[in-house]
Parts: sequence; C-alpha cells; structure tokens
Amino acid sequence: MNKSNSAAIDNEDEGWRSPQKSPSLPEVFRSVRIPQKGSWLRKFIAFAGPGYMVAVGYMDPGNWATDIAGGSAFGYTLLSVILISNLMAILLQALAGKLGIVTGRDLAQACRDHFSKPVVFFLWVMCELAIAACDLAEVIGSAIALQLLFGIPLVYGVMITALDVLVILFLQNKGFRYIESFVIVLIVTIGGCFAAEMFLSKPDMGGIMSGFVPQASILTNPLMLYIAIGILGATVMPHNLYLHSSIVQTRNFDRNSAGKRQAIHFATWDSTIALFFALFINAAILILSAATFHTAGLTEVKDIGDAYHTLTPLLGTTLGSILFAVALLASGQNSTLTGTLAGQIVMEGFLNLRLSPVLRRLITRLIAIIPAVIVTIIAGEKGTMSLLILSQVILSLQLSFAVVPLIMFTSDKKKMGEFRNPMWLNILAWFVAGVIIVLNAYLLFQTFFG
Repeated sequence: MNKSNSAAIDNEDEGWRSPQKSPSLPEVFRSVRIPQKGSWLRKFIAFAGPGYMVAVGYMDPGNWATDIAGGSAFGYTLLSVILISNLMAILLQALAGKLGIVTGRDLAQACRDHFSKPVVFFLWVMCELAIAACDLAEVIGSAIALQLLFGIPLVYGVMITALDVLVILFLQNKGFRYIESFVIVLIVTIGGCFAAEMFLSKPDMGGIMSGFVPQASILTNPLMLYIAIGILGATVMPHNLYLHSSIVQTRNFDRNSAGKRQAIHFATWDSTIALFFALFINAAILILSAATFHTAGLTEVKDIGDAYHTLTPLLGTTLGSILFAVALLASGQNSTLTGTLAGQIVMEGFLNLRLSPVLRRLITRLIAIIPAVIVTIIAGEKGTMSLLILSQVILSLQLSFAVVPLIMFTSDKKKMGEFRNPMWLNILAWFVAGVIIVLNAYLLFQTFFG
C-alpha cells in the first residue's frame, strides 16, 4: 500500500469516537478489482453492481400492494408520487454510497462510532425490526407467487423460501460479482415480464404522460393521499441505506482523495441508473393496474392474488397472469437475497458482533418465516395480506432513524472532510427528510387511528 493510501485510511478515523476495528462485510471487502487504466466505460462497468442490489429493495413485494391499489382506484394519477419517491431515493442512496466510500464505514458502523451505547442499541433494535418486516413481505410475496404458479399451499411456500440462504452462501463463496450478476438477471426478468404486460394491457399513453405531472387532487382527496403516502413508505427502504454504504466498499479503489472522488462519481451513476429501472417496474405495476382494473371499473383491487386471477379475463390470455406471478417470484427472491445481506451488515455494524454467515442468515430467515407460518396457519391468505400491510407500516416507522443519521454524518466536515455535503445538497436532503418524517407520521396515525 502506498503512503497516500495509508494516510487516507488513517484520516478516515478522524471525527469519530473510536477507530474502525474491522471492515464492513469482511469476506468480500475490496474484493472487486478496479482497472487503473482503460476507458471510462471499462471503469464504470467495474463499479456497476451495488446500485442494482440496492434497486431490488425498491421493487419488492411490499411495493406491489400499494401500486396495485393506487392504479385500480385512481388510474394513472399517482404515477407522479412514484416518480417523486424515486427521486428522493436517488438522493438518499447517493449519500449512503458516499458515506461508505469516504469514511470506510457502513451506516451502522458510523452510528456505533458516533452515538452513545443506549442510542446505538435503540437504533439497532429499530433496524432489526425493519429488516424483519421487510423480509416478511418478501417471504409472503414469494409464497404467494409459488401458490399462484404451482398451487403450493402458502405454508409450504413460506418454508421453501428459506432455501434461498443456500443460494446466497453458494454465490458469495464464488465471489461478490456472482451475487450482483444473479440479482441483475432477476431484475431483467421482472422488467421483461412487465414490458410484456404493458404490451398486452394497451395502456393510454396520454394518461401515462399526464400521470407523471403532480395533481392537486392528491392532497385534497384523503384516500388518494393515504395511498400516496403508502407508496412513499413502501418505496424508500431504510435497510437499503445500510446495505449501500457497505457494498460500495467491495470495490478496490484507491483510498486517496482522487480515488474516492472517482468512486463516488461512478457509484452515484450506478445507483441512479439502477433506480430508474426500479422506477420503470413500480410505474409498470401501477400502469398495468390502471389499464386493466381501473378501466374495467374495478376500483378496489388491492390483493395480489385477486389481481392475478383478474388479469386473465381482462387481458384475454393466461399469459398476463403467468408473467405477473413470475415477476412476483423473481421480486421476492431478489429481495430476500439483499435483505439477508443487510441483516448481516446491521448486526455486525451496530454490535460489532461476528457470526458465521450461515448462522446469521438462518436467524434472519427464521425471524421472518416463523410469524408468516403462524399467521398463514391461523388466518389463511387474507391474514398474510394484513401482515404484508403491517410490514410496510413498520418500515415507515424505522425510516427516519436511518435517514437523519445519514444526513448528519455526510454533512459533518470532521467526518467527511472535503467530501461533506455542499450547502445546497444539505438543504435539499433535510427537506426530503422532513417530508418523509411528516408523511410517514401521518401514515402511521391513519393506520392506527384513522
């Protein structure tokens, strides 16, 4: 290691309460080589990957219910909410990537090295609840897809989803690039399914274009506002901020100022492009719902299973329903893969507790699978949908506890040095945080008291 790199790493501990003890995800830390020479495109390809793993969380089964409900009830109107939510996500993910690259810490490690132990413990508990809730949505989504495609009872489908732990371990042992490639293949599968669905449903292009323009009715109609906040709550995922701040460190870039600046540049482009894929998929779900259910006068379709069964008669072919279920299965499996990684990052980061990857992922799966099995046995299919909605409420509750520390750290000159947020970015980031906090507080109030 050259002297400039060594000095840069030493400087990463400035402004923190304690020095960095170990890297995030040590088994894959700096495992992806970055070419020193070559074209801009070659370097960009080397950095590309983490953004797509982050984008997975923005198209998980938890998003499907809100997108389907919004499209069936209000047509294309709420497309503008999906767009705004995605722009917020792009900003926050860029900050998360920058934090990891500059400080050499993921967001969980940064919280541990800044806050007192009671605060750290509280943040860890909140984050574990959010990850368990997110994992729950993914498990239920995958189980529903298996039931729709193959007739597998929901209880057995929930249990089958536990096997994805073996896939993750196999791919991670092969190399982190294999995990990223697997994720990208599943994203392409989801995108391909919805591209075909869009063709089959023949949506109104004029309605789509006008839907991306914010309407005053979103604020004046209480039900529309409630669903809009649900879309926001289901779109911006707290665990993605922890995940992104960690996996950007899998790249073996120079730790000096120029190397970090280049890494921030490419990581931001990577996550921005990937999140536009997530925007397409979320918008496609709402457009499909609007073009089929809303147009046919079915304005109260909220259940994923009902949506699947209703698509065939409306589209005139079983292909539409099959593609819908295949995309749901790919979405659920993709999300569980990144969710288990986020669980490892959070536990190790907040508590500095090292568990074997096998044990950590088994714990994560059991936390999600046990409640899903119990509710499925007791309440059946409708119970799982209630559990899916509850998981999104828990995610909304946790979001502020991830966003506020992230903006605090990236705007701190002692911690970030020359890479701290400029004033305009700080103002924008705190505005976004304020919007998220207020809207999610409203969503929680309406859920429990409305």
